[in-house]
Amino acid sequence: MELKTVTYRTSEGWDVPLPTAMDSDRTLVLAFAAPEFAAHPTPFEQLAAAFPTSLLVGCSTSGEIAGSQVHDASISVAVAHFEHTLLRRAFTEVSSAADSFDAGARLATQLAGPGLRAVFLLSDGLCVNGTPLVDGLARKLPSDVSITGGLAGDGSRFGHTWVLDRQQPQAKRICAVGFYGERLRIGHGCDGGWSDFGPERLITRSEGNVLYELDGKPALDLYKTYLGERAADLPGTALLFPLSVRRDGPGQDTLVRTILGIDDAQKSLTFAGDMPQGGIARLMRANTDKLIGSAGQAARQATAGLMGTEDALVISVSCVGRRLVLGERTDEEVETVLESAPRRAAHVGFYSYGEISPAVAGGASELHNQTMTVTVLSEA
Repeated sequence: MELKTVTYRTSEGWDVPLPTAMDSDRTLVLAFAAPEFAAHPTPFEQLAAAFPTSLLVGCSTSGEIAGSQVHDASISVAVAHFEHTLLRRAFTEVSSAADSFDAGARLATQLAGPGLRAVFLLSDGLCVNGTPLVDGLARKLPSDVSITGGLAGDGSRFGHTWVLDRQQPQAKRICAVGFYGERLRIGHGCDGGWSDFGPERLITRSEGNVLYELDGKPALDLYKTYLGERAADLPGTALLFPLSVRRDGPGQDTLVRTILGIDDAQKSLTFAGDMPQGGIARLMRANTDKLIGSAGQAARQATAGLMGTEDALVISVSCVGRRLVLGERTDEEVETVLESAPRRAAHVGFYSYGEISPAVAGGASELHNQTMTVTVLSEA
């Protein structure tokens, strides 16, 4: 397995020459880019010209991860040439959140085939419900296929996100890469570090990823009461106070959900994933040390079964809300991931509107929010 990383900045261009000799049908080119490159796609055209037979995929971000650092206004690229692993790319358009399950199923139909071991998924971050998207994909694939990835970002603006459709940034797109072959080694991990506070509240009215009522009261009004003066800056300030959600009953897993938008007329909140009616919701908050520690835990989970691996592609997908909380300490989260990475790892990633990963080794893949997820790909 051969690996290279390159970074693009508008004022400087590529920091090193593009490794064109790595081009092949077993080469993956991952490009995580600042949202403004949708209007200036020349770097993606350069990547497509440099790697004409490779699989080029990418999306907009709320911050680009390159090595041990986080950047803005850049493109972070990893080029990974697999020696023994076959690759296949799938695309679909998602018309609305209601189309999410079917969109996942359409991708699965394109990717299904002998030897499929893993799927890496990148989706538009605003017009999708991540929960049924992952469910639609997973239901059509064997249960031992791991699904990881994330929802594209747009800083804290929530205005416009995109996914690369080959070399062109496009809204309402979803792209997935399938990895095939027995020599592929896969690791994944996720952890949050957030803490619940305040009372538990019953989700008394919701539809999919739209929350209308908590304890029989308008959800937006209740949320604004908690935010106080910060309510004027919704939905951005909601990233600082996500909700934990679990279905009612013993033994139910808790997931974190981030607000993507608000509707003042309906007094509703729109989330990145499902808000199950009859479930229990509770506000969350974090401190920086716990967030940084959770990133290290996610990395250790991802590398636990890959002892002896030296060359690996490490992809970190973290949440924009974590970045807002961490502030100037954001690089520490990324550095903590690298501490557990294989010795010659290539590390890229992005800050997202939703993270996709199994919660535990061998578990089903799910949409997470406010979570650090780490995917490690290598070959035996």
